[in-house]
Amino acid sequence: MIPLLDLRRLHAPLRQELEAVFSRVIDSGQFIIGAFVERFEAELAAHLGTAHVIGVSSGTDALLAALMALDVSPGDEIITTPYTFFATAGSIVRLGARPVFVDICEVDFNIDVSRIDAAVTSKTVGIVPVHLFGQCANMSAIREIAAERKLWIIEDAAQAIGAQHCRHMAGTMGDIGTFSFFPAKNLGALGDAGAVVTDDERLSERLQVLRSHGATHKYIHDRIGGNFRLDALQAAMLSVKLPHLKKWETKRRTVASNYRAALADVPGLVLPKQRRDNYHVYNQFVLRVITGRRDQLKRKLAEAGVATAIYYPLPLHRQPCFKALGCAEEDLLVAEKIAEQSLALPIDPELTSDDLGKIIDVIRDEVEQSN
Repeated sequence: MIPLLDLRRLHAPLRQELEAVFSRVIDSGQFIIGAFVERFEAELAAHLGTAHVIGVSSGTDALLAALMALDVSPGDEIITTPYTFFATAGSIVRLGARPVFVDICEVDFNIDVSRIDAAVTSKTVGIVPVHLFGQCANMSAIREIAAERKLWIIEDAAQAIGAQHCRHMAGTMGDIGTFSFFPAKNLGALGDAGAVVTDDERLSERLQVLRSHGATHKYIHDRIGGNFRLDALQAAMLSVKLPHLKKWETKRRTVASNYRAALADVPGLVLPKQRRDNYHVYNQFVLRVITGRRDQLKRKLAEAGVATAIYYPLPLHRQPCFKALGCAEEDLLVAEKIAEQSLALPIDPELTSDDLGKIIDVIRDEVEQSN
């Protein structure tokens, strides 16, 4: 079986180092926050070029803490995309605010900036763009709109660590950036973990308080926070893996280039594109099957032992729990279409040439037989 991502193969060269740091954490006796977390926060801040990194328990909690730090309240409206993982909108609703979904672009599947301004109302407080699949949204345009409308920006960079827009790193272009270190991410922990980043000293201090139940001192709580703390063990594992991120990122980009070269002439397929001024890190390689035969191609690949995935089969505005939002599907037609066409191929940085050749052969054979 060729998986989407083979974590055993990825971790094999690091096993000795991972086991050694695991022992050091055990010997330290400090498992929540502490020196290992502080070290990783400093390393990630240097990697991203940002002033402050606050390690948290997951990418979802990173979003929730960021929204809380910006005082999101019931009745607030926040503009975001309907085509992303559930946590983006779920975190907004958990605070009683309302996600306002704006349709996406066919080119990169990110929020369509030309539609944002029309979605702003007197209740709008901010924008949460998502850098989907490893490519940044058009942050230059989003920042202009936010500045003009006096809105804050939280970048959901869960899938995009290392991605760039106009040479600015994902997560560093808004008021706050959020990251996920779910194991399948380009930089993955060995469990759940996340981070919040900002250049704002005031927001950094607030986020550090929020991640520990809102406590400024032990048992003294100035705010309502949450248990969003990053485990020392996960931080230590991430410190081992961070120096390898650029290498893995380069390998992912090579796999993506090989897919594009081999599949460019296959009718009925639309391959992912890197927008000008962007640097794509390919957390996923998602193509579009525009012939209406996406599910058949997925079955053929599965029969050949190739794992694929559909990101995302149901846009957020059609999720049962968001039915009360009353979103008009005719305003979100691109998201509807992409959900019906998208198919993610294996993008393992350790994918072999034989594996890659097999995947490409199955796709070409299936498409040729269908025509």
